[in-house]
Amino acid sequence: MNNFKIDEAKLEDVPALVGLLAELFSIEADFKPDTVKQVKGLQLLLNATDRSVIKVARDTNNSVVGMVTAQLVISTAQGAPSAWVEDMVVSSSFRGGGVGRALLQAAQDWAKAKGATRMQLLVDTENLPAVGYYHYLGWENTQLQARRLFF
Repeated sequence: MNNFKIDEAKLEDVPALVGLLAELFSIEADFKPDTVKQVKGLQLLLNATDRSVIKVARDTNNSVVGMVTAQLVISTAQGAPSAWVEDMVVSSSFRGGGVGRALLQAAQDWAKAKGATRMQLLVDTENLPAVGYYHYLGWENTQLQARRLFF
């Protein structure tokens, strides 16, 4: 029996989501926790419900123990929307119990309902547990390499 449920994030969940993002960003080489930026980003996602979603996992006490964010982009390769998974994190005490899989499935269901035909994400290549996890779930490697430019 699952000890969690999947739900849509609400504005009052933002502090818990910021905590999860701090946990995620503390193990990723390319990002650092920044409460002000994370609050702003989460609020932008919560206000763009036509093209983005934040799904959360809640434990039996209704506390947020995991999250996934997804946003739609248009894929010219697919000729359809594609969902970009920006954040995916499960509290360390809830890992291994199906929370991550359920969150990703909820994001996929949302994306399909919006007409998307593909999901993609970035994974820190040095985060071997995450690399292995996505491989286990059937996510494919690509020949593409991420680049970024700040301005």
